[in-house]
Parts: sequence; structure tokens; C-alpha cells
Amino acid sequence: MELFTGTSNNHVGVSQDIEKTFSNFVKEPDNRNVEYITNPEKDYKLCSKNLLEPRVNLRKWLKSRDLTIIPSSTLCFKHNNQFQRSDKNNDYHQFIQDNYGISIATSSVHINIGIDNLDELFAAIRLVRCEASLYLSLSASSPFLNNKLTNNHSQRWIQFPKTPNKVPIFKNHDSYITWIEENINNGNMKNIRHFWSSIRPNGPKRPHVLDRLELRICDYVSDVDLLLAITALLEIRVIHLFENLKNIDPLHSSQFSMDQLTKICDQNEIKAAQKSLDAELIHWRDGKKVNCREWIENLLVDLSSTAEKLNMNYLLKPIYKVLEEGNQSMRWIKQYKEGASIEDIMQYAVLDMIKREEEII
Repeated sequence: MELFTGTSNNHVGVSQDIEKTFSNFVKEPDNRNVEYITNPEKDYKLCSKNLLEPRVNLRKWLKSRDLTIIPSSTLCFKHNNQFQRSDKNNDYHQFIQDNYGISIATSSVHINIGIDNLDELFAAIRLVRCEASLYLSLSASSPFLNNKLTNNHSQRWIQFPKTPNKVPIFKNHDSYITWIEENINNGNMKNIRHFWSSIRPNGPKRPHVLDRLELRICDYVSDVDLLLAITALLEIRVIHLFENLKNIDPLHSSQFSMDQLTKICDQNEIKAAQKSLDAELIHWRDGKKVNCREWIENLLVDLSSTAEKLNMNYLLKPIYKVLEEGNQSMRWIKQYKEGASIEDIMQYAVLDMIKREEEII
């Protein structure tokens, strides 16, 4: 979980102090960002607790300094374009500042699903890469930048420097290892961490020892129930894939080559970043155009029996609400066009976050 800190109308960087105060928080390259990581869990109730407790503790600490958590995924308030370094002695942070600047100053959530079998892991990565735009659309929360309304629902994914800029759909673990080593050797990647894509394999000793799928495309989701719903949708989709590998793995069930699919996926991600649930996407299976909201609705139908078998249907309820009422960006854009300022919208969003925390805790 990545977070922005600040006041009701300004981003204020205190990540160094946060890292010194809280053992479970770490700095991001820009000082206005801070991050915490939850432990792996199978129990969604424990996941909820693990997501909320660090946030609530941080909020109390920030409140004593007249600061708060800002739920936007971009620097929504007026700011200058100067990079605010959190660690001036960190060579990797220097590299990021020199090469990307303030474009990386965004907040997001990375969702990890543990998968031990490598063949299954890469099948899941292929499928989720092809459907990553759906998860971005559900999570979009960055329509503002520098106190202005952008033309995008996820300005974060539009501006974030995907690296390397061309990532193939991997056929197996060996092809992934070869690709990683080539890109580090030719300078496209500075190190193994310097792989910023919508999804990637992850594990204790990348690229050789892997044990999870990491979905990195989602904007910051302040509503923990919705975040867990998106996570549950991802988990159910992966389990459904494992039960139907030959029929669902894009390697076997798409009419396109992997190179063609790569281009389709990249195009879909940009379209989803621009219009989210209203985007017209290209289906990875047959190339037909499909509305993003309808694709998600159809996916929920396809997964209903699996979700019921796993007793996970209840977790998906917030997704139906988003499909009906719009995602965070859509609701914020509506408020803005009705006359609310970005400061007013964020103040209301902060109060809503606090209310939801109190209801759960």
C-alpha cells in the first residue's frame, strides 16, 4: 500500500519521520509517498485488519501534526514539479530522480497472490495481463493533477513510466529469466526491482525463485471492502483458470500471437486509464470490441459458480456497487463538474475514509 501525506490542500512529505517512527512503513523515492506491506493471509478478515491497522495508527500520528492521508493516486493539489528526495544517499533513488522525475510520484496498491507451481504462475500472469485493464477500471482514483481535472480516470497510469516500455507475454519461467537478464545487461533495467509493469512475477530471489503473482496496475483504493473485493475477484479468476487451463490460458485459447496480445493489452490499459468503466476494450480471446463495464459483468457471471463453491460471493458485493454507481474517479469527476473544488472533494474523501475505518474497527 502506497500513500500520500499532506494537509487539506497541500502535499507534505514526512516519509523519513514516518519510517523512523513506524517499523512497518518504508520511504518511497519522493518524500510525499510512504508504503507499508501486509503479511500474506488466506483469511480476508485478517487481511482487512492488516490493511487498516497501519493506516489508522499512521493517521493518529499525522493528526498530531495537522496532517492526514490524501486518498488520491496523483499529486492532486497545486505543487511545483521539483522532485522531493526522501533519501539523498540512495543511488537508486538518484537514478529514479534523474531518469523519471516527478512522474513516479503516484500512489497505488500492489495485490499479490501466492502461487507455488511455476507453470500455473505463468499461466495466471498471462491471463491477468490480458485482463489487467479491468482491475484498473474498478480501482481508478486519479482524475486530478496539480489542482486541475485531467482527461483521464487514472492519470497515475497514464503518467507512470512503464519500464521496460515493451514487456512480452511470457511463455514460461525460462523465457522470463532470459528476458530479465537481457534487459539488465543492456541497461533497459537498472536492477531486478526496476521492472514496472501492470503485472509481474515476484518472489524471494527474482528472477529464479518465484512464488507469487503481483498485480501492480491498480490505483490507490481507500475503501478496504472494495480493495478486498478486487483481490477476491483476482483470486477467484486465478482459481477458475487453474480448473480450466487449456480453455482459459491465452497461450492456448486466444486467436492472437503473444506479440499481438502484448499490443492489445497495452492499448487496453491506456483506454482503461482514460475512461475506465466506460472504455471500449478489445477482448484478448477473439478481438471483439467490448465495453469495460460489460466485460466485468460477464466475468462475474462466468465466475459465479466458482465463487459460490469457495464461499466468496459475499466478498464481491462492492464490485457490483462500483459497476452501478461508478468508481472513485467517476464520482469525483461528477462532484467537480457540479461545482466542488478539488480541496473540498479531498476533504470529504478523508472524512469518508475515517468513517469507514470506524465502522470496521
